Amino acid sequence: MTRLFAALAIMISAMAAQAEEVTTYTLDNGMEVVVIEDNRAPVVVHMLWYKVGSADEPAGTSGIAHFLEHLMFKGTDVLASGEFSSIVAANGGSDNAFTSYDYTAYFQRVAADRLELMMQMEASRMNNLAITPEEVRTERGVILEERNQRTENDANALAQEQFRAALYQNHRYGVPIIGWKHEMEQLDLQDALDFYDLYYAPNNAILVVAGDVKPEEVLALAEQYYGVIPAEDQLPLRERPQEPPQRAERRMTYVDARVSQPYVVRSYLAPERDPGAQTEAAALVYLAELLGGSPFTSALGQALQFDSQTAIYTNASYSGQWLDDGTFSFSLVPAEGVSLSEAEAAMDDVISTFMESEIDPARMDSIRTQLRASEIYALDNTQRLAQRYGAALSQSLTVEDVQVWPDVLQAVTAEDVKAVAAKVFDRKHSVTGWVVSNEEEAR
Repeated sequence: MTRLFAALAIMISAMAAQAEEVTTYTLDNGMEVVVIEDNRAPVVVHMLWYKVGSADEPAGTSGIAHFLEHLMFKGTDVLASGEFSSIVAANGGSDNAFTSYDYTAYFQRVAADRLELMMQMEASRMNNLAITPEEVRTERGVILEERNQRTENDANALAQEQFRAALYQNHRYGVPIIGWKHEMEQLDLQDALDFYDLYYAPNNAILVVAGDVKPEEVLALAEQYYGVIPAEDQLPLRERPQEPPQRAERRMTYVDARVSQPYVVRSYLAPERDPGAQTEAAALVYLAELLGGSPFTSALGQALQFDSQTAIYTNASYSGQWLDDGTFSFSLVPAEGVSLSEAEAAMDDVISTFMESEIDPARMDSIRTQLRASEIYALDNTQRLAQRYGAALSQSLTVEDVQVWPDVLQAVTAEDVKAVAAKVFDRKHSVTGWVVSNEEEAR
């Protein structure tokens, strides 16, 4: 086993030298351009990231960012409704889009010699989207059905939605990305056009092109197709409502007959990755793995799933790549005959013991090796690379922050982990939830 780890470390160190080549530009209209050259295959990923997501929506119009993402696949002044994706497919490619709290992104994966066509079409819908009231009505029905399928028909999704709304008392991270149903039902053409006209502009966008390309050729195409689009001079500063001091722990019980197995969750507000200051976030990555990663090696798994058999599932997770505060969460499914109160108390005992004990250096080294391998293997996926840079830049990080992140992870110490754990595990900044099928299970 020792030889295996040594061989893995040597292989990882050799692969680490093969860092991605990244070139950046800024067009005269303020658009950022990022080129990641990878000539191993004649393929290119073209991604356009808008620095606007559901957390930037005007109050009362929740879901408009995601709704507009759907409408962007309708027509433009030169493309018929639905023609965009048809052309991508006809050229042997694939395309899609996604909305998050902090950004909305559109991408195509095609043969490298189709890059110009992708830019031409994407630039067209940046500035010349043409949507009709009928398309708005139809697509509103689509997103409402999406909410029905993914949220309304899923007891766990509804519970998590309630817990998140309680965790974020003022920030719009507490509003679901897809939107609250009663507000989604009211979204109209003008809402979509107002959001589009204000935020879909080159000075609010990041173009990421990764694959078999030359940076100077990408720049020339970007100037030709995107560079002629005027900047939005009314683009607002990205200022959001922030969290007030949180002075009390929140507890909730969510009851739904569709819940098949009762469980406990707890989420804390946690620091996000910040430009030039990523150490706390890196330490939280280790903390999640130490407390609730593999059930065979984590503190919760070993103590509750194996030693005491108090739980049949345990987990800890950290979500920190956000523009503002992220989350650190625990979840636990008690074993048969164990009440939720007993399970929660057992979880808290494990956390307390962890905080009072020394962290095993061997576990730190093991996690360090795993993270190093994960970061290196990620270089083999061109689309993941493009997504890594696009998301980071949309959330105020820099190219340098992305590139030093693996080194920041490697530098984390046990002291860093304990310090950030002490900072985050403040129950006044948390929500604890019980999810049950009936009131009896909540006793």
